[in-house]
Amino acid sequence: MNSIIATPTRAIVHRTSGSTHGPITRLMSPGDLGQLLKPFVFLDLFGFKPQGGQKGFGMHPHSGIATLTYMIEGGVEYEDTTGKTGVLPTEGVEWMRAGNGVWHDAKPVGDSSISGFQLWVALPASHENTPAESLYLAPSQIPQAGPARVLLGRYGAAQSAIAAPSDMNYLVVCLKDGERWRYTPPAGHNVAWLAVNAGRLGVGGPVNTGELAVFEESDQPIDFVAHGDTSFVLGSAVKHPHDLVMGRYSVHTSRAALAQGEAEIQRIGARLFHEGRLA
Repeated sequence: MNSIIATPTRAIVHRTSGSTHGPITRLMSPGDLGQLLKPFVFLDLFGFKPQGGQKGFGMHPHSGIATLTYMIEGGVEYEDTTGKTGVLPTEGVEWMRAGNGVWHDAKPVGDSSISGFQLWVALPASHENTPAESLYLAPSQIPQAGPARVLLGRYGAAQSAIAAPSDMNYLVVCLKDGERWRYTPPAGHNVAWLAVNAGRLGVGGPVNTGELAVFEESDQPIDFVAHGDTSFVLGSAVKHPHDLVMGRYSVHTSRAALAQGEAEIQRIGARLFHEGRLA
Protein backbone atom coordinates (compact mmCIF):
# COMPACT_ATOMS: atom_id res chain seq x y z
CA MET A 1 0.00 0.00 0.00
CA ASN A 2 1.37 3.39 -1.01
CA SER A 3 1.15 6.33 1.37
CA ILE A 4 -0.39 9.54 0.03
CA ILE A 5 1.36 12.81 0.71
CA ALA A 6 -0.56 16.07 0.93
CA THR A 7 0.05 17.66 -2.48
CA PRO A 8 -2.49 18.84 -5.08
CA THR A 9 -4.37 16.15 -6.98
CA ARG A 10 -6.35 16.31 -10.21
CA ALA A 11 -10.06 16.99 -9.99
CA ILE A 12 -12.78 15.11 -11.88
CA VAL A 13 -14.43 17.44 -14.41
CA HIS A 14 -16.86 15.01 -16.06
CA ARG A 15 -18.35 11.59 -15.42
CA THR A 16 -20.67 9.35 -17.41
CA SER A 17 -22.32 5.92 -17.36
CA GLY A 18 -22.44 5.99 -21.17
CA SER A 19 -25.21 4.42 -23.23
CA THR A 20 -26.05 0.72 -23.17
CA HIS A 21 -27.25 -1.26 -26.17
CA GLY A 22 -27.65 -4.96 -25.46
CA PRO A 23 -24.35 -6.38 -24.20
CA ILE A 24 -22.31 -3.22 -24.92
CA THR A 25 -21.99 -0.01 -22.90
CA ARG A 26 -20.39 2.80 -24.90
CA LEU A 27 -18.52 5.05 -22.45
CA MET A 28 -16.66 7.23 -24.96
CA SER A 29 -16.86 7.87 -28.70
CA PRO A 30 -15.06 10.20 -31.13
CA GLY A 31 -18.09 12.49 -31.36
CA ASP A 32 -18.23 13.21 -27.62
CA LEU A 33 -15.57 12.53 -24.98
CA GLY A 34 -13.06 11.47 -27.61
CA GLN A 35 -12.75 15.15 -28.50
CA LEU A 36 -11.57 15.86 -24.93
CA LEU A 37 -9.49 12.73 -24.38
CA LYS A 38 -7.78 12.18 -27.74
CA PRO A 39 -5.68 10.15 -28.52
CA PHE A 40 -8.18 8.02 -26.54
CA VAL A 41 -11.29 8.34 -28.71
CA PHE A 42 -13.57 5.36 -27.97
CA LEU A 43 -14.23 2.95 -25.10
CA ASP A 44 -16.72 0.09 -24.87
CA LEU A 45 -17.37 -2.08 -21.82
CA PHE A 46 -18.82 -5.29 -23.23
CA GLY A 47 -20.36 -8.38 -21.68
CA PHE A 48 -21.85 -11.27 -23.66
CA LYS A 49 -23.80 -14.02 -21.88
CA PRO A 50 -24.23 -17.60 -23.22
CA GLN A 51 -28.01 -17.20 -23.36
CA GLY A 52 -27.83 -13.79 -25.06
CA GLY A 53 -28.78 -13.23 -28.68
CA GLN A 54 -25.49 -11.59 -29.77
CA LYS A 55 -22.53 -13.97 -29.52
CA GLY A 56 -19.68 -11.75 -30.68
CA PHE A 57 -18.68 -8.70 -32.66
CA GLY A 58 -18.89 -10.03 -36.22
CA MET A 59 -16.30 -9.31 -38.90
CA HIS A 60 -15.92 -5.52 -39.12
CA PRO A 61 -13.35 -2.97 -40.39
CA HIS A 62 -11.22 -0.10 -39.04
CA SER A 63 -8.72 2.40 -40.38
CA GLY A 64 -6.71 5.28 -38.96
CA ILE A 65 -6.81 3.94 -35.39
CA ALA A 66 -5.43 1.21 -33.17
CA THR A 67 -7.77 -0.90 -31.05
CA LEU A 68 -6.84 -2.55 -27.78
CA THR A 69 -9.16 -5.22 -26.41
CA TYR A 70 -8.59 -6.39 -22.82
CA MET A 71 -10.45 -9.50 -21.66
CA ILE A 72 -11.76 -9.23 -18.09
CA GLU A 73 -13.52 -12.60 -18.18
CA GLY A 74 -13.76 -15.48 -20.61
CA GLY A 75 -11.97 -16.22 -23.85
CA VAL A 76 -12.61 -15.30 -27.48
CA GLU A 77 -11.66 -16.82 -30.79
CA TYR A 78 -10.13 -14.14 -33.00
CA GLU A 79 -9.21 -13.70 -36.64
CA ASP A 80 -8.04 -10.71 -38.63
CA THR A 81 -7.08 -9.89 -42.19
CA THR A 82 -3.38 -9.71 -41.33
CA GLY A 83 -3.74 -13.53 -41.33
CA LYS A 84 -3.70 -14.18 -37.59
CA THR A 85 -6.14 -16.50 -35.79
CA GLY A 86 -6.24 -17.97 -32.29
CA VAL A 87 -7.80 -17.77 -28.83
CA LEU A 88 -7.48 -14.76 -26.52
CA PRO A 89 -7.90 -15.89 -22.87
CA THR A 90 -9.06 -14.11 -19.72
CA GLU A 91 -6.71 -11.13 -19.07
CA GLY A 92 -5.28 -11.41 -22.58
CA VAL A 93 -4.84 -8.43 -24.90
CA GLU A 94 -5.47 -7.87 -28.61
CA TRP A 95 -3.63 -4.89 -30.14
CA MET A 96 -4.79 -4.09 -33.66
CA ARG A 97 -3.07 -1.18 -35.41
CA ALA A 98 -5.54 -0.76 -38.25
CA GLY A 99 -3.51 1.83 -40.14
CA ASN A 100 -4.66 1.94 -43.76
CA GLY A 101 -7.35 -0.68 -43.19
CA VAL A 102 -8.10 -4.03 -41.56
CA TRP A 103 -11.06 -6.30 -40.75
CA HIS A 104 -11.26 -8.43 -37.60
CA ASP A 105 -13.68 -10.62 -35.66
CA ALA A 106 -14.00 -12.08 -32.17
CA LYS A 107 -16.56 -14.47 -30.68
CA PRO A 108 -16.83 -16.32 -27.37
CA VAL A 109 -15.14 -19.67 -26.99
CA GLY A 110 -17.96 -22.21 -26.73
CA ASP A 111 -20.79 -21.06 -24.45
CA SER A 112 -18.65 -19.04 -22.05
CA SER A 113 -19.57 -15.59 -20.78
CA ILE A 114 -17.14 -12.88 -21.78
CA SER A 115 -16.51 -9.31 -20.68
CA GLY A 116 -13.85 -6.73 -21.35
CA PHE A 117 -12.91 -3.27 -22.55
CA GLN A 118 -12.28 -2.22 -26.13
CA LEU A 119 -10.34 1.02 -26.57
CA TRP A 120 -9.66 2.99 -29.76
CA VAL A 121 -6.54 5.13 -30.03
CA ALA A 122 -6.22 7.81 -32.73
CA LEU A 123 -3.02 7.29 -34.70
CA PRO A 124 -0.64 10.12 -35.60
CA ALA A 125 -0.46 11.18 -39.25
CA SER A 126 2.76 9.17 -39.69
CA HIS A 127 0.93 5.91 -38.80
CA GLU A 128 -2.68 6.35 -39.95
CA ASN A 129 -2.23 4.89 -43.47
CA THR A 130 0.54 2.37 -42.84
CA PRO A 131 -0.03 -1.40 -43.25
CA ALA A 132 -2.13 -3.05 -40.55
CA GLU A 133 -0.38 -4.92 -37.73
CA SER A 134 -1.79 -7.10 -34.95
CA LEU A 135 -0.32 -8.43 -31.72
CA TYR A 136 -1.90 -10.81 -29.22
CA LEU A 137 -0.55 -11.03 -25.67
CA ALA A 138 -1.14 -13.78 -23.13
CA PRO A 139 -1.63 -12.69 -19.48
CA SER A 140 1.95 -13.74 -18.69
CA GLN A 141 3.23 -11.23 -21.27
CA ILE A 142 1.62 -8.22 -19.57
CA PRO A 143 4.07 -6.62 -17.08
CA GLN A 144 3.00 -5.40 -13.65
CA ALA A 145 4.20 -2.74 -11.22
CA GLY A 146 2.42 -2.58 -7.87
CA PRO A 147 -1.34 -2.84 -8.44
CA ALA A 148 -1.07 -1.82 -12.11
CA ARG A 149 -0.73 -4.04 -15.18
CA VAL A 150 0.71 -2.10 -18.11
CA LEU A 151 -1.22 -2.57 -21.35
CA LEU A 152 0.36 0.42 -23.11
CA GLY A 153 3.35 2.57 -22.19
CA ARG A 154 5.37 2.35 -19.00
CA TYR A 155 4.68 2.51 -15.26
CA GLY A 156 7.52 2.15 -12.77
CA ALA A 157 9.87 -0.54 -14.05
CA ALA A 158 7.14 -2.22 -16.14
CA GLN A 159 6.94 -1.51 -19.89
CA SER A 160 4.39 -2.89 -22.35
CA ALA A 161 5.54 -5.13 -25.19
CA ILE A 162 3.28 -3.07 -27.48
CA ALA A 163 4.98 -0.18 -29.27
CA ALA A 164 2.44 2.58 -28.60
CA PRO A 165 2.16 5.01 -31.53
CA SER A 166 2.46 8.09 -29.32
CA ASP A 167 3.20 9.08 -25.70
CA MET A 168 0.51 7.33 -23.65
CA ASN A 169 -0.14 4.93 -20.77
CA TYR A 170 -3.05 2.53 -20.43
CA LEU A 171 -3.19 0.49 -17.21
CA VAL A 172 -5.43 -2.10 -15.56
CA VAL A 173 -5.44 -1.48 -11.80
CA CYS A 174 -6.79 -3.75 -9.04
CA LEU A 175 -7.07 -2.43 -5.47
CA LYS A 176 -8.23 -4.24 -2.33
CA ASP A 177 -10.91 -2.73 -0.10
CA GLY A 178 -9.44 0.33 1.65
CA GLU A 179 -6.21 0.28 -0.37
CA ARG A 180 -4.81 3.64 -1.45
CA TRP A 181 -2.74 4.31 -4.55
CA ARG A 182 -1.25 7.35 -6.22
CA TYR A 183 -0.71 7.60 -9.97
CA THR A 184 1.90 10.15 -11.01
CA PRO A 185 1.70 10.51 -14.79
CA PRO A 186 4.74 11.08 -16.98
CA ALA A 187 5.60 14.66 -17.87
CA GLY A 188 3.27 16.10 -20.48
CA HIS A 189 0.42 13.65 -19.86
CA ASN A 190 -2.27 16.33 -19.56
CA VAL A 191 -5.06 13.94 -20.65
CA ALA A 192 -6.29 11.45 -18.01
CA TRP A 193 -9.41 9.34 -17.40
CA LEU A 194 -10.54 6.09 -15.77
CA ALA A 195 -13.38 3.58 -16.11
CA VAL A 196 -14.46 1.23 -13.31
CA ASN A 197 -15.62 -2.31 -14.03
CA ALA A 198 -15.87 -3.60 -10.43
CA GLY A 199 -16.18 -1.92 -7.03
CA ARG A 200 -16.16 1.79 -6.27
CA LEU A 201 -13.35 4.34 -6.15
CA GLY A 202 -12.88 7.46 -4.09
CA VAL A 203 -11.08 10.00 -6.28
CA GLY A 204 -12.01 13.31 -4.68
CA GLY A 205 -15.54 11.92 -5.06
CA PRO A 206 -17.08 8.51 -5.78
CA VAL A 207 -16.75 6.74 -9.14
CA ASN A 208 -19.01 3.70 -9.32
CA THR A 209 -19.01 0.47 -11.29
CA GLY A 210 -19.74 1.18 -14.94
CA GLU A 211 -18.72 4.85 -14.80
CA LEU A 212 -16.04 6.73 -16.73
CA ALA A 213 -14.47 9.81 -15.11
CA VAL A 214 -12.49 12.54 -16.88
CA PHE A 215 -9.80 14.48 -15.04
CA GLU A 216 -8.87 18.11 -15.52
CA GLU A 217 -6.00 18.81 -17.88
CA SER A 218 -2.91 19.32 -15.70
CA ASP A 219 0.34 17.65 -14.69
CA GLN A 220 -0.81 16.73 -11.17
CA PRO A 221 -0.96 13.18 -9.74
CA ILE A 222 -4.21 11.33 -9.03
CA ASP A 223 -5.04 9.75 -5.66
CA PHE A 224 -7.29 6.70 -5.33
CA VAL A 225 -8.91 4.77 -2.48
CA ALA A 226 -10.91 1.58 -3.06
CA HIS A 227 -14.33 1.01 -1.50
CA GLY A 228 -14.60 -2.74 -1.81
CA ASP A 229 -12.30 -4.73 -4.05
CA THR A 230 -12.07 -2.55 -7.15
CA SER A 231 -10.84 -2.96 -10.73
CA PHE A 232 -10.52 -0.21 -13.32
CA VAL A 233 -8.66 0.94 -16.42
CA LEU A 234 -6.73 4.20 -16.42
CA GLY A 235 -5.44 6.16 -19.39
CA SER A 236 -3.10 9.14 -19.57
CA ALA A 237 -1.37 10.74 -22.56
CA VAL A 238 0.02 13.76 -24.31
CA LYS A 239 -2.98 15.22 -26.14
CA HIS A 240 -3.39 14.27 -29.82
CA PRO A 241 -2.82 17.52 -31.76
CA HIS A 242 -5.07 16.82 -34.76
CA ASP A 243 -8.78 17.25 -35.42
CA LEU A 244 -10.72 13.98 -35.54
CA VAL A 245 -12.01 13.23 -39.05
CA MET A 246 -14.48 10.39 -38.66
CA GLY A 247 -15.90 7.58 -40.74
CA ARG A 248 -18.20 4.84 -39.48
CA TYR A 249 -15.39 2.62 -38.19
CA SER A 250 -12.47 4.98 -38.73
CA VAL A 251 -10.80 8.08 -37.32
CA HIS A 252 -8.17 9.99 -39.32
CA THR A 253 -6.40 13.36 -39.25
CA SER A 254 -7.63 14.57 -42.67
CA ARG A 255 -10.31 13.93 -45.31
CA ALA A 256 -7.70 12.62 -47.72
CA ALA A 257 -6.35 10.12 -45.20
CA LEU A 258 -9.90 8.97 -44.38
CA ALA A 259 -10.72 8.48 -48.07
CA GLN A 260 -7.57 6.37 -48.52
CA GLY A 261 -8.41 4.23 -45.49
CA GLU A 262 -12.02 3.72 -46.51
CA ALA A 263 -10.96 2.70 -50.03
CA GLU A 264 -8.71 0.00 -48.53
CA ILE A 265 -11.52 -1.16 -46.22
CA GLN A 266 -13.80 -1.54 -49.25
CA ARG A 267 -11.14 -3.43 -51.19
CA ILE A 268 -10.61 -5.93 -48.34
CA GLY A 269 -14.37 -6.20 -47.77
CA ALA A 270 -14.94 -7.11 -51.43
CA ARG A 271 -12.37 -9.89 -51.13
CA LEU A 272 -13.98 -11.21 -47.92
CA PHE A 273 -17.39 -11.20 -49.62
CA HIS A 274 -15.99 -13.08 -52.61
CA GLU A 275 -14.51 -15.66 -50.21
CA GLY A 276 -17.88 -16.09 -48.48
CA ARG A 277 -16.68 -14.62 -45.17
CA LEU A 278 -19.14 -11.72 -45.23
CA ALA A 279 -22.92 -11.91 -45.60
